Amino acid sequence: MKAAWYEKQGAARAVLTIGEMDAPQPLAGEVRIRVAVSGVNPGDVKKRGDAFGVGMPYPRVIPHSDGMGTVDAVGEGVLQEWIGRRVWCYGAQSYRPFGTAAEYTVVPLQQAAPLPETAPVEQGACLGIPGITAHRAVHVAGPIQGRTVLVQGGAGAVGVCAVQLAHRAGARVIATCRSESDKKIASAAGADEVLLTDAKLVERIRKLAPDGIHHIVEVAFAANIKIDVEMLAQGGSIATYATNAPTPEIPFWQLVFMNARIFFIGSDDIPIEAKIEATRAINRALEAGWKGFEIAERFSLDEIAKAHEFVEHPTKSGRVIVMI
Repeated sequence: MKAAWYEKQGAARAVLTIGEMDAPQPLAGEVRIRVAVSGVNPGDVKKRGDAFGVGMPYPRVIPHSDGMGTVDAVGEGVLQEWIGRRVWCYGAQSYRPFGTAAEYTVVPLQQAAPLPETAPVEQGACLGIPGITAHRAVHVAGPIQGRTVLVQGGAGAVGVCAVQLAHRAGARVIATCRSESDKKIASAAGADEVLLTDAKLVERIRKLAPDGIHHIVEVAFAANIKIDVEMLAQGGSIATYATNAPTPEIPFWQLVFMNARIFFIGSDDIPIEAKIEATRAINRALEAGWKGFEIAERFSLDEIAKAHEFVEHPTKSGRVIVMI
């Protein structure tokens, strides 16, 4: 099969190789997917560049955790009826060496979800990490029906999913964005109110939610924790999945006196049951008419280095995909 891989970490053009290798075979409990589209997430690019400082987990890595394709083979214990199904997958390169930047990938059955017939194949490649992270961030603190949820960065990949999933779960959703064009994206995802991030943000949110925000989904923990505390209701919660600085300072006593709860969300290590529930919630949203993500750029597998560079230095908003 044709695939892209790296055997050392570094700049995309320096380490990514495109070539031929044997197609993987599914083991017990696994399915093999003929990949149509591979999604490129920031985490994929950071792993390749060793941004997390953990080094090479395997001698050779085929990148990208998310993808969409058709099941063409199954391992022992998996029903044959899965063969021929359109699926989207996640975690292909989470604690595994062979991701979706190849003609075939293999994942455990629970990491493959049927793609609704109404959903374009390109959307299937974008759902995994953002959707599962968003679902966990929205629901980790408990039921949100009838509560006020703030999504910081409501136009980003996780933010868009969080807005849609919180809206569908019955919350009043307030989203923040950095531009007028981003406001349209968050509104289309289901936000009840969308506010620009500026010096008057806290004041405007207090007017919208005088009793405070019950739950915050946070994209920039270090940058926003101080204002998050100012907006949070007594006993409120924050779920954060990213930060602009690795060692943030926190207003400890304010958090203590508020009996606040903070949850740190890493998509690779979300409980399996929560991941499966997330796939079901995402599919229900798609079946109900959610359009998913804007696609910023499409690249061929031969252009994978360009795809990684675009994710590192985007010139427009939206997801980046590699057409296999």
